[in-house]
Amino acid sequence: MRKILSAAAWAVIIWLCTGCTTSEKHYVIGVSQCSKDIWRDKQNAELRMGTFFNEGVELRFAAAYDSDERQIEQIDSLLDSGIQLLIVAPNQVATISPAIDRAYDSGIPVIVFERKTNSKKYTAFMSADNYEMGHQMGQYIATRLKGHGQIVEVMGLKGSSPAIERHKGFVDAIAAYPDLKVVATLQGDWTEETAYEKTLEWRQQHPDVAVDLVFGMNDRSATGARKAFLEVNKSDSRQPLYCGIDGLPGKDGGIRLVRDSILEASYIYPTYGDRLLQLAIDILDGKPYQKEIQMQSALVTHDNANVLLMQTDETLRQGAYLEQLHEKADNYLHKLDTQRAITWLACGVIVLLLVVIVLLYLYYLGKVNMRRERVVNTLWNLKSEDIATEELTTGSQQQKADGKEPTANGRQLIVDSEETTADNQEATGDSQETTSDNPEPSTSYFIARFKEVVEASLENSELSVEDLAASMNLSRVQLYRKVKNITGSTPVELLRTARLNRSYQLLLTTDRSVSEIAYQVGFTAPSYFTKCFKEAYGMLPGEVRTQ
Repeated sequence: MRKILSAAAWAVIIWLCTGCTTSEKHYVIGVSQCSKDIWRDKQNAELRMGTFFNEGVELRFAAAYDSDERQIEQIDSLLDSGIQLLIVAPNQVATISPAIDRAYDSGIPVIVFERKTNSKKYTAFMSADNYEMGHQMGQYIATRLKGHGQIVEVMGLKGSSPAIERHKGFVDAIAAYPDLKVVATLQGDWTEETAYEKTLEWRQQHPDVAVDLVFGMNDRSATGARKAFLEVNKSDSRQPLYCGIDGLPGKDGGIRLVRDSILEASYIYPTYGDRLLQLAIDILDGKPYQKEIQMQSALVTHDNANVLLMQTDETLRQGAYLEQLHEKADNYLHKLDTQRAITWLACGVIVLLLVVIVLLYLYYLGKVNMRRERVVNTLWNLKSEDIATEELTTGSQQQKADGKEPTANGRQLIVDSEETTADNQEATGDSQETTSDNPEPSTSYFIARFKEVVEASLENSELSVEDLAASMNLSRVQLYRKVKNITGSTPVELLRTARLNRSYQLLLTTDRSVSEIAYQVGFTAPSYFTKCFKEAYGMLPGEVRTQ
C-alpha cells in the first residue's frame, strides 16, 4: 500500500510538471511600411485577418511616413527584436537597399512588396505591374480625350519604383498621340496635401493655361489636384477631368470616387495582404513558393464602377463581420483561458494537498512501524527472569489495588486481566498500539510467553498458528488478534523472524552448513530460507561469516 501511494504521488508531480508543455509553432513576422495611408491600412488589415486562419503568427508593424532614415532604423529595430521574416515596402529604390541587404545577409527571409529595390537580395517579390498601369491609363486618357488635349501630371514620391514605372508607362503610351501634350509634371509624394499645394502653386502661376485632364499617380494625388483647380477656377464652368490609380473600395476609395464622377477613372492596385501573409508562412514552413509574383489589376471607369463597388463593399462587409466574430472569439478564448488558469490553479492546490496528505500518511505509517518494531524488539529481548520479577511485582500491586491478597499465581491473573482489557478495547474501537518504548507489564508477559512457546518449537517445520494458540490457552483468532494489535505483525511473521534470528546466531557461533541451519530452525527448504534471509538482512546466509 505504501509503495502504491508513493508511486501515485510521483505520478501526480510528473503530470503537473509536464501537463502545460506545448509544441505549437510560433512565427514572428515584421512588416515595414514606407508610409501610412488608406491603401496600406487596408493591406495591414488583410495581413491581420490572415492570422485568423494561421495560429501562432505574430505580426509587428512599422510605418516610416515616407522617411528613408526612419524606415532604415525601423528595419534594424525589427531585426533586433527577433523577427523570423521581414515584409518590406521600400520607400525609395536605392536608399533602403542596404538595410534590406543586412536583413537578407543575416539569414532572415525578405519579401519585397509593391516597391522595388536596386538589389537582388530578397527571398520573394510581390507586386502589380506599375509600368502596365501607367501605360493602360495613358491609353485610356488618349482615348477619352480623342487624341487631343493638354495634361497635368502629378508624380508620386521621387525615387520610388511605382512613381518611376507609372510615369514611364504613361509617357510611352501617349507618345503615340502627338496632339496630346503634358503641360506640367508636378512632383508629389503620394499625399493629397502635397498634390494640392503643388497644383495650387502651379495654377496660380499659370492661370491661363488650358488643362483638359489631370493624371495623378494615385487617387489621393488626383483629388488633391482637383481641390486646387476648384479653388483657383471657381467661376470656370469647364473643369479638367481627373484620373488616378489605386481603385480602393470604401467610403473614400477610388471606385466610389469614379462612380460619383469625382474621378474620371482609376486603376485597381491590389493590396493582397492575405496572399502576402500566406507567402510568408509558406517560406517559413519550407514549402514551395514562387519568387516573382505579379498581382492582377484592372481599370475602373463609369461603366464598371458600380458593379465593382458592390462587390468590394460586400467583401469589406464580410471582412468587418469576420473581424467582429474574431474579436468575440478572442474575448471568449480570453475568458476561457482565465477560467482554465483558475481551474489549473485549483487543481494544482488540490493535488498539492493530496501529495502532502499522502506524504504525511507515509510518514505516519513509518513512525507507527518504527514504534512497533521498537516495542517488539524490546519485548522480544527481555530476559525470562526480568519478566518473572516484573510480572510478579506488577501482579501483587494490581491485586492490592483491587483489595485482594497477592497470590502465587499472579501471572495467570495478569494474563486474565490483560485478556479482558484487550477484549474491551477491541469492543470500543480503542487501538492497542503502544505509545511508549516501555511496554506495559501485562503486554511484556504476553509477548514473553509467546516468545517462549515460539522458541521452544522452532525446529518443528509443521508448527502452525493453531499449535501456538493451543500452547497459549487461546483460540487461533484470539492469538492472531492479540499479536497483531500489540506488534503490528502476524504470528506467522513473528515465527519467521524468530527462526531467522536463531539462524543468524547459529551462523555466527557454529560451523554448520546453511542447509543444516535452515532445517534446524524449521525451514522446509534451504532455498526459501535463503530468500527470507536475504530480504531480512540484505545479504545471503553465507555472507554472514565472511563479514
